[in-house]
Amino acid sequence: MRDKPVKEPIRKKWIWIVLVFIVLGNVPWYLPAGTFEPLILGIPYWAFIVVLFSIILCGYLSWLCITEWHIVESEEENEKKEGDA
Repeated sequence: MRDKPVKEPIRKKWIWIVLVFIVLGNVPWYLPAGTFEPLILGIPYWAFIVVLFSIILCGYLSWLCITEWHIVESEEENEKKEGDA
């Protein structure tokens, strides 16, 4: 039997709150309609905002996958270590 409860990171509210803020920032709905100036290297500034938030989103999801979601359960890891010893 399992002594430890199973970790369910999908139920952590802070993960979803941060994700919603990043996604909302990624869509430039908060900018005035039809604006494209100032241009930065010939590209509208809103495009740089979208790229920045996309990079932040990729980094956040990668960090979550590495730190919060564990594919191999700790019991399986312990059994593997005991088998190697």
